[in-house]
Order: sequence, then structure tokens, then C-alpha cells
Amino acid sequence: METTTQCSVLIVGAGISGISAAKLLAENGVEDVVILEAADRIGGRIRKEEFGGVTVELGAGWIAGVGGKQSNPVWELARQSNLRTCFSDYSNARYNIYDDSGKIFPSGIAADSYKKAVESAITKLKNEESNRDADVSVLAETPTVPKTPIELAIDFILHDFEMAEVEPISTYVDFGEREFLVADERGYECLLYKMAENFLFTSEGKILDSRLKVNKVVRELQHSRNGVSVKTEDGCIYEANYIILSVSIGVLQSDLISFKPPLPKWKTEAITNCDIMVYTKVFLKFPHKFWPCGPEKEFFIYANERRGYYTFWQHMENAYPGSNILVVTLTNGESKRVEAQSDQQTMKEAMEVLRKMFGPDIPDAIAILVPRWWNNRFQRGSYSNYPIHINHQLIDDIKAPLGRIYFTGEHTNEKFNGYVHGAYLSGIETSEALLEEIRTEKERNGENKAFLVDPLLAFTGSLALAQPDVVSNLHAFNIPRQLFLRCSSKPRLPEAIL
Repeated sequence: METTTQCSVLIVGAGISGISAAKLLAENGVEDVVILEAADRIGGRIRKEEFGGVTVELGAGWIAGVGGKQSNPVWELARQSNLRTCFSDYSNARYNIYDDSGKIFPSGIAADSYKKAVESAITKLKNEESNRDADVSVLAETPTVPKTPIELAIDFILHDFEMAEVEPISTYVDFGEREFLVADERGYECLLYKMAENFLFTSEGKILDSRLKVNKVVRELQHSRNGVSVKTEDGCIYEANYIILSVSIGVLQSDLISFKPPLPKWKTEAITNCDIMVYTKVFLKFPHKFWPCGPEKEFFIYANERRGYYTFWQHMENAYPGSNILVVTLTNGESKRVEAQSDQQTMKEAMEVLRKMFGPDIPDAIAILVPRWWNNRFQRGSYSNYPIHINHQLIDDIKAPLGRIYFTGEHTNEKFNGYVHGAYLSGIETSEALLEEIRTEKERNGENKAFLVDPLLAFTGSLALAQPDVVSNLHAFNIPRQLFLRCSSKPRLPEAIL
């Protein structure tokens, strides 16, 4: 039997953007909010798992952008929660590059190869700029194409990990260049639970509030001038005045949620044109360590003629001494390939690479953990991957409200897309825009106690919206107010109902 629940705002997705959006709404008096989460937990792409006796992060694992003049808001949340972290220095990885025979490339060769890779990347960026200019008569330089194993390995490191050395990235410019690995038994997700405690009823670290509903997979979203209605996989119906979609861009690209009427062409084209990065951390547990663990040895590289083939390695001894765990990071095509095969095959491939680097006598791994973000229908990837020279109209169209549908998530944050703080700030930005619309709606209807936009969606009770400064609680983070005002344009109504 279908059951119908009515509320003022529905939020789909309980990742950090959905939770930060709900928190800000609650702080401004909109407490009649229902959060629908498809999984059995909150966190989204922040997800911990017990492996080899310690807590590892399957998804987001670092706080990037620390040590600058402005304070990263996620770093502030981490400090408030006493989150345990370890500083990560990627700069030495290029000097720990192994060839097939187990020899480390001399530092001079590595440094020279890295310099050439950076110069090539800069040339490529300049060419892209030239192609967009009206004057295309200027002959552009030809960037160097990586060919040798070390060139391919460094190209992988540069483009899949560092990038800040090629083009200034807002995260590092605004918040600082340091990065910290989360190494806390409570998991990265404890930051979300800490936020949730401010507006949801919790007990002994568990959220017991009925406004958070887990295992609720939204499959259909009906929208009109008067409100929205969603139907979940288990047959429940939820009606609201507004909805915030905090699902990933990968989910928006999939057929998990059907829209009635369909999304307009400008919105679907923008969603389709956003690339998805698949980022897979494969964890291997060993009976004892056989790799170097001294200073500047946390990261090491395997140079192979196949780009990205078990290239980037990290040991977990700095985070968890004595854990005997190695992590190898795969991306995109290699991630999808590994997701499609058995864990045993992945372990076999990884061990073959390790034996090339450290010799045939190293022990077999005793356990393996392979996340599958691409095949997870609630995620469909790891994070959005916009080009460095971003198409501003593309992001504007992706994040633009559509009538009573609001979109949020790291993919809607132009400055910090792909980062946890980008997702966090996007939730705040979206809720601020929605609060402004709610106030405007109240003024239009001349209501003083509540806003009821449609008799069919009316509910008993009063919202009694408060009017504090929406971002007053963020001043301690020294985040410029303008970061939160870029989504203040009026919602766009779907062409089908204009």
C-alpha cells in the first residue's frame, strides 16, 4: 500500500552537501524537512570500512587545502571533532619510481622527466586557450607526448594527482597547499554525524530522527508550478513545496531517477557534458611489510608502458603503524576494468607488479578490498571532472534551479568541484538560494505564518521562518560571503510548463 508523506522541503541524498543543506534550512526555521537516502547510511562518497584491523576510507580520504590565509571549512569541522589526520607530501613520490627490474630511477632523471611533463602540460593549456581566441593564425607549440614508462608514470601522477603545479587550483590558492589524510577510527563520516546532531535527534552516535529516511531509493520525480512529488522504489510517495537534489552527477546522468515532465534540453545537455572521474583505492593487507617506510617514502610509483596500470602506491604505516597495508590507486578506464573482474584477479595483477618492484620473495597479500564506485547505482563515479578551462555556462546550467527543483553537490561548485569542501559549501549555497525563494514566496502570497504553495501539498503547522544572517555561523571560517551568493538567481521553469 502506498503511503504519502508531506513536508516543506525534500532533500534527496544524505552526503555532506545534503546534510549541510538541511542544517542551514533548520537553522533558519525550515525544520519540516525530509531527507531521503538511498543507502543504509549517511555519507555518500564519504565512506569508511574496517579492513585489516583499522578503519580505511573507500571514498574521500583527504582534507585538501590547508595552511593558507583562509581556513578550509572542512578542516575547521575536523578540528572541532578532533579528527585524527596525517600530513601527506606527494612531492617526493616522483623520486620513488621503480622500473620493471625493481630499480629506482635516479633523482636527476626523475626530476628532468617531471620538468618536461609540466612544460608539456603548460603548452597544452596555452594551445587550448589559443583555440578559443579569435586569432587562430598563431602557430601553437606541439606538446610532448609521453612515451617511455617513466614519462607515462609521471604524466599519470601530474594529471591524476597534483595538477596544482600546472595551473593554480582554487582549493590551494584559497585555503593552502597542504593535504591531510584522514586516519581516524570514527571515519571521515564522523564530521557529518557531528553536523547532523545540530538538527536531528541522535542517541549514542546514531541518528534516530524520523526526518532522515534511509534505504529510500527515489525513482520518479514529478514537478509542476505548485510543488513536487517523488516516488521511491518501495512504493512510498513524498510531496513537498521544494526539492533539493544532492545526488551525484553520475546519478543524474543515469536513468535511476525519471523526471515528469522530462528535464529540458539545456539541463540534460549540461548534465551529459560533465565528465565523471572514477577513482579506486585498492587496499592490500600483508603478514608483514617489505617496502621502505623511512622519511619521504610514503608514496612510490611503478613505471610501466601501460599508463595508470597499478602506478600509484601508498603505505599506511604513517596513518596506522603496524597495519601492514598498501593502497594502490587506479582511475577511470583501469578502475572500470578492475571493477568488472574478480578481486582474486585484481590481487594477482597487483602482486605481479609488487614482485617486479620488490622481488619474487615477498609474501602474498592475505586480504584485499576493492571499492566499486562506478558500478554503484547510487554513485556512478567518484567526482565531477571539469576541464581546467571551465565552461562557466556549463556549470551555471548544471546548478541552475528548475522551477521547484534545486541542484546541489560538488559538481555544482565552480571553484571547488571534486572536493569535500566543494560539496559542503554547495549545500550551504543552495539552501541560501532556496531560503531567499521561500521568503519571496511568502511575500508574494502575503502570508505571515507559513507558506502553503498548493492546497494539495498543504500540511498542518507553521514554519515560522526566522531571519538570522544565513551565513553568520560561517564567519569563523573567514570564507568570503560572495562564495555563498552565486546561486541567487531565480529558478528556471521547465519549458514544458511555461
